[in-house]
Formats: sequence, C-alpha cells, structure tokens
Amino acid sequence: LAGKELREDNKDYQQVLLDVRRSLRRFPPGMPDDQREGLQEELIDIILHVLKRNPQLHYYQGYHDIVVTFLLVVGDRLATALVEKLSTHHLRDFMDPTMDNTKHILNYLMPIIDQVNPEVHDFMQSAEVGTIFALSWLITWFGHVLSDFRHVVRLYDFFLACHPLMPIYFAAVIVLYREQEVLDCECDMASVHHLLSQIPQDLPYETLISRAGDLFVQFPPSELAREAAQQQAERTAASTFKDFELASVQQRPDTVLRQRFRERLRGEERTKSILTKPRTNRFVKLAVMGLTVALGAAALAVVKSALEWAPKFELQIFP
Repeated sequence: LAGKELREDNKDYQQVLLDVRRSLRRFPPGMPDDQREGLQEELIDIILHVLKRNPQLHYYQGYHDIVVTFLLVVGDRLATALVEKLSTHHLRDFMDPTMDNTKHILNYLMPIIDQVNPEVHDFMQSAEVGTIFALSWLITWFGHVLSDFRHVVRLYDFFLACHPLMPIYFAAVIVLYREQEVLDCECDMASVHHLLSQIPQDLPYETLISRAGDLFVQFPPSELAREAAQQQAERTAASTFKDFELASVQQRPDTVLRQRFRERLRGEERTKSILTKPRTNRFVKLAVMGLTVALGAAALAVVKSALEWAPKFELQIFP
C-alpha cells in the first residue's frame, strides 16, 4: 500500500503519529530537521506496514522506540523485515490485545532478585513497589530510557541473540547492581519507585550483560515459572475466593488464618526443595551463552553491511 492509503486505512495511525512526533530525543543530536522529519515519516510507514500485514498484532506505546532503533541502524527496507519478524517472536507478548502476558513477564523480576539477594527482594516487597518501574525498560528494550545510542544498540545486539525473557534478567541485574542505593532508600512505595525508575546512564554495560547471561543459566525461566505464576495468582480477586467462602460458612477467621499459615509453610518447603536441586553442566551452559552473546554483538553490523553485496538479502533471511 502507498503511504497515504496505509495511513488512511489504519486505526492506529493517530496514536502512532503522536508517539513518533514525541520521539525527537531518539534521533542523533544535531541531525538536520529535514532529515529527521524524513526518518519520522519512514518510521510511521514501517509501523503501519507491519500492523497491516499482521492484524493479530496490536500497537502499544513504546513500540516506536524499538522500531526507530532498527531504522537508524539498517535503513527502512531491512528495518521493515527485521521488525516484522521480531514482532511475531520476541515482541509478540507485548502486542496482545491486553497486557496480561506483559505483566506475567514482569512477574519474573522479583523471583530473579530473590535468588541473588533476598535482602533486596524483601526490602522491595516491604515497600510494595511492585514491578511497574521496569515496564518501559521491558517493552522498549531500554531504548526509551537510555540516552546514549551506543548503549541501546549494544543491548539490542544482546537481546536479539538471546531468549525473549533476557530483558527482564537485565532489568533484575540493574536493580541488583544498585543494591546499596535501594537499601538506603526510604522503605515506601513512592521513594523506591522514584529511585528505580531513574535509570543511571553510566552503568557498566558489558559487566551487566555478562551477569545477566550468567543469571539466565543459573536460574532459567523454567525454574522461576512457578513462582512468577504464584505472584500473579496472589494478586487476583479469584485467589482469595476460597478463603472468603470458608469464612462465610464457618464464621471462624482464626480457622482460615491457621489453614493459610499451614498452606504457606507447605508451599515454602516445596519451593525450597525445587530451588536447592543440584544444577549440572553449568559451565557448559555458560560457555554456550558466552558464545551466543559474542556472536550477537556483531549481528546488526553484519546485517547492515550485507545490503552492500546482496540487494535482496532481506528476502533471503525472511522467507
């Protein structure tokens, strides 16, 4: 479809337009206005093209932060192909009609922190800060919150080479790196949320990338899935219905409390037995992860240069 027809036919056009107009900081400082405006028009067309070809996908605010990164690195032709493929894989959960799957991914954050530093985990739980501070990190692959484009591209290399949940491991690593700042903070939701939502710009990215890969091997999603699901269940109204029903019948709150206490103890014992299982072949996994990350570091550069010798390269990658 031509650009004009594509825009007229797409229900998301107005929201995309607003988001792209607000994306000035995502372009290199000092870029001429006419060049930036041309790239913004291309950005709109790429987003609408992907949505048109994949009606099962739903636009979300922050999606343009990911698309503009690819546009700036590889140009509009290859960016369109890359983003479309990525949208149906790594970003798929963010593009559902609801945020249920995105919230579920965020639920992995606290279990990862708990495995490494229970003190930080308990402090955050006491403050009731939740995980919403990491939402923009996750759904934009940190593109919206980092000011240095070099750091953004490096993280994209890393995430492209890894499991779709790697961004949440990296988010956990950032929180753990700031351990002392967190523990020195007032233990209330507003203070802790404000601290964590202001991401430092001078992080030791290579060290944190290596640490995130290490944690993924030590505590793979399969080992954390149960705890992540439990966090979600405890937040729903349905999870309290059995207690309500029992209390209504017996009118004995102390009975309910004793039963919940016994169930919690049993749950903690089961969780402890799972988390203390011996882990085998850790060093082999670490070696594989290290190789994967090393290969991913050059991914975008290789793809970009490929256009110079293979005009139809994007069609060969994405059949």
